[in-house]
Amino acid sequence: MGVTAPEVNTHPIFTPLKPAIGARVDGIDLSQPMSDTVFSKIRAAMVEYGLLLLPDQTLTPEQHIAFSRHFGELEDHVLSNFCLPGHSEIFVVSNITENGRHIGAHGGSKFFHSDLSYLAEPSLGSVFYCLECPDEGGETAFASMFAAYDALPETRKRWLQGRNVVNDYVWNYERNLQQKRGPLSEAQKAKTPPVVQPAVLRHPENGRKALYVSDNVSRCFEGMGETESRKIIEELTAFATQPAFVYTHKWTPGDVLIWDNRSTVHKACPYDEEGTRRRMHRTTICGERLVAAE
Repeated sequence: MGVTAPEVNTHPIFTPLKPAIGARVDGIDLSQPMSDTVFSKIRAAMVEYGLLLLPDQTLTPEQHIAFSRHFGELEDHVLSNFCLPGHSEIFVVSNITENGRHIGAHGGSKFFHSDLSYLAEPSLGSVFYCLECPDEGGETAFASMFAAYDALPETRKRWLQGRNVVNDYVWNYERNLQQKRGPLSEAQKAKTPPVVQPAVLRHPENGRKALYVSDNVSRCFEGMGETESRKIIEELTAFATQPAFVYTHKWTPGDVLIWDNRSTVHKACPYDEEGTRRRMHRTTICGERLVAAE
C-alpha cells in the first residue's frame, strides 16, 4: 500500500473526492487490527462525506466481515442464493457463471437507490469490495441526498414535509430484475411486503436532513396515486443526481467503498456483461427505523 508498517491504521488521511460527496482514505489496511479510536474517525468521516474510498486492499471474506462488524450487525440478504457459500454475510454481485449458474446477483440496478430501503429497518450502510472488474464500464455512481435536500426549492421542501413514500421491493423486482435473476419465491415475497418510509429523514448521527427516495423501489407517496407519485419521484431523482451532487467511481481491483445508505443513493453503470468479468463482495450493515425530519 506504500505505507510503512508503523503508520498503518494509526493516522487515516481523508481527501475529498467531490465538494458534495466522498473522500479517499489513505493509511488504512482493512486486513489489519484497528483501534476503536481510529475506527471512530472512519465512521465519523462516513457520516460527513457519505462515501469513503479505501484503495489497494487485500481482504479474505473473514477480514471483510470482521471490519464490517465494527459498524454493527450485518444483514443476510433476501436473495440468499447469491450469498458467498459459507459466509451468509457476504452478498456476491457478479456476472460470472460457474457450473451453469451465476455465482452472484447480476444485472444490478441501473436506477438510483438506497440499499434495503424496502425494509422497515433499512440498511445503515455497505462495505463493497472489488475483486474483478472490466476495463471499460461497470462504474458505480453515488449521489449525496444531503446536498440534494439542501438545494431543493423551499416550495418543494414544504411540500415534502411530513410526507411518506411507499417502498415496494416485489413491485420493483418484477419490473426490473426478474427477467435476469428469475422469479422470487413466495417465501421471498413474504419477507418483503411494502413499507412506508419518510420522504425526508433526519440523520441519526449528525442531525442533517436528507431526501429519502429510491428511484427503483419508491412506488408512490402514501395516500397518492402511483402515476402522479412517480412523476414527482422521477423529478426528485433527476434533481438529486445532477452532476454537482454525484461522484462516479471507476473501479480497480482492491478498491473498497463504504457508503452511508441514509444519506446517499447509488446505481450500477452499464458494461459488457457477456464479454467481461465483474466480481464484487458486499456486506450490508443493519440499520434502524428511520426518523422523519420535522
